[in-house]
Amino acid sequence: MWSSFFNASRHRQVFALAMPMVLSNITVPLLGLVDTVVIGHLEHAYYLGGVAVGATIISLIFWLLGFLRMSTTGLAAQAVGAKDNERLLQVLVRGCLLAAILALAILLLQTPITDLAFWLVGGSNEVQIYGREYVSVRIWSAPAALTNLVLLGWLLGNQNARAPMLLLILGNGANILLDIWFVLGLGWQVQGAAAASVLADYLATALGAWLVWRTLQQRACWPQAGFWQRTLQLSAFKKLLGLNRDIFIRALCLQLTFAFITFQGARLGDEVLAANAVLMNFLMFISFGLDGFAYAVEAMVGKAVGARNRAEFRLACALNVFWGLIVALVFVLIFSVFGSTLIQLITSIPEVQEQALLYLPWLMLMPVAACWCFILDGIFIGTTRGADMRDMMLASTFGVFFPVWFIAQSLGNHGLWLAMSCFMLARGITLAWAWWRIESRQGFVAGSSHHDIVM
Repeated sequence: MWSSFFNASRHRQVFALAMPMVLSNITVPLLGLVDTVVIGHLEHAYYLGGVAVGATIISLIFWLLGFLRMSTTGLAAQAVGAKDNERLLQVLVRGCLLAAILALAILLLQTPITDLAFWLVGGSNEVQIYGREYVSVRIWSAPAALTNLVLLGWLLGNQNARAPMLLLILGNGANILLDIWFVLGLGWQVQGAAAASVLADYLATALGAWLVWRTLQQRACWPQAGFWQRTLQLSAFKKLLGLNRDIFIRALCLQLTFAFITFQGARLGDEVLAANAVLMNFLMFISFGLDGFAYAVEAMVGKAVGARNRAEFRLACALNVFWGLIVALVFVLIFSVFGSTLIQLITSIPEVQEQALLYLPWLMLMPVAACWCFILDGIFIGTTRGADMRDMMLASTFGVFFPVWFIAQSLGNHGLWLAMSCFMLARGITLAWAWWRIESRQGFVAGSSHHDIVM
């Protein structure tokens, strides 16, 4: 294995999968920035507040259903490794069917979901009105947005990172252009921002369907006799739902910790709340850098598991852990040297700058504390071991994050960031322990029962 580790072509393989995803991730904050600028030029602040609240609610709903992307990537990569075209097609069909069912449920339950969300969020009457106006339009993108998660994951599982990059960049690019046209050109205000996102999601679905069709043609992957009967078996869907349930619980815990940082920061004062928002942007940049390698390891280890190739599996893990650590150290250097400059670029308010600088050292440590959990998450997604991810996340959330905060709450905001740092480190440690336990008993590749999910 180690001779292959020092082979430059294997490192290029990692970057061929990772870099397109890093580049496409950059369009996400760019889209948010354009939304802010476009709506921010309208005559009242509550337009911006309404869009911000509405977009956050929609993003949370879709983000919590991100298991559609994760499970599809792992299962598709395993099918590719096993050279099983029928299983690969089954992953696509089942994923799209599950996305359609969930989208229908969202549309049917949109009134109680919206009422609950806005009751939790609060805000002025105007923010509530325009936030609801935004959600009432944007919610209709659910079928496209959820299908896009499946298409994205399936293409990535096929070891193709360029197609997902095209899907994300063109989808978000169209959203930006339509945003400017509908809001500033046509004067549609908040509804224009929502309509731009809806139309962009459906355009992305059309592009994704074409990219998937091309891949199916290249692989000559078509339904054979009895395909639909085998694909729609209830037992297969039960196992798929079990995997997705576990990843959903993991996502819910992660979102809970981020929300807790925001809510507790608000109790410590407006300046602390704003400073934490600035620093959370830094955490977002860390995730952009490390997510690319997490996506790469998902595809690479999934393929190795499907091929039952333990040496290839371990090489994929070693390569991505190595580059994940390198990227983390680069972030440490950037925050150490340019941290204060970056804070000044994000905010011009002296009090917020002062508070952000006070807590900046936590962000200097965060990349090294967090890089392990990003890469290990990718390994467990690629091997479709959702239960292990769920258990380690529950242990890190309720066994580390909240107890550390409770003990350290007298430290104020330092206690919050200490809890977040320990939480990220605990995720890596617990997943590494689970990894060691599986490897010492049977290995991720040999004798793994999770293959039954896609048979």
